[in-house]
Amino acid sequence: MQHRWTMKRLINIQPSPLARIILAALPFIITLLLYLWISDMRLSSNPNDKLMPAFSSFATAISELAFTPSKRTGEYLFWIDTVSSLQRLLLGVSISALIGLIVGLLNGAIPLLRANLSPYITVLSLIPPMAILPILFIIFGLEELSKVILIVIGITPFIIRDLQGKTLELPSEQLIKAQTLGASTWQILLRVILPQMVPRLIEAIRLSLGPAWLFLISAEAIAAQSGLGYRIFLVRRYLSMDVILPYVVWITLLAFILDWLLRKLSQRVFPWFHDPR
Repeated sequence: MQHRWTMKRLINIQPSPLARIILAALPFIITLLLYLWISDMRLSSNPNDKLMPAFSSFATAISELAFTPSKRTGEYLFWIDTVSSLQRLLLGVSISALIGLIVGLLNGAIPLLRANLSPYITVLSLIPPMAILPILFIIFGLEELSKVILIVIGITPFIIRDLQGKTLELPSEQLIKAQTLGASTWQILLRVILPQMVPRLIEAIRLSLGPAWLFLISAEAIAAQSGLGYRIFLVRRYLSMDVILPYVVWITLLAFILDWLLRKLSQRVFPWFHDPR
């Protein structure tokens, strides 16, 4: 009787695959319906309201930006903005991942380096990246380099600390056995530790994508000639919510796609990492 009662508790109920899809979609549907309702109310009282435009306004604005050449440059601004932002983001995240993997692995595996660099990395991770953005613009100018470096400064210390911690969590038996078999320090790093750190690096990158987008949009808003953040802050003076909201949705979709691709890559290349056993 006690067992049957336990099984009925809410904590033990697992949704079916169909129910999982419905439950996941429900918040989005509610948000959409709520927006449509409030927008309709506002537009009914003021047809010129710009705060919550109708979906037809979104379609018109994006059509002009994505499928109509600019009269000034002849470019499709929506896609130019997307490519510019993705190039900056991917370059910054790639550099951060490389530095984070090397330094994080070495810090975690070599006590002398950890004693030397770990406090310094900790201090760097506590510096608000946005506070030094003006310094980056002064040193590196207003071009692409300063935006990429802001991403690197913003997320690299956290990747380093995460991988350092994961390296320290590896079973000591692995390292002892490798040394017993005659492996050198570099062989242990490359053949024992590195293969186990790469999937954890992918997880760290996934967690860092949100902050990376934040730093990128902030930098583009201050100094850029193209980019998703640049366009949002350019049209805000005109209260062009028909452009701002679709751009925000597009940024969210891009972030989701990048996260999904990294997750699928990790599952495909490192299936053992995702095996619950």
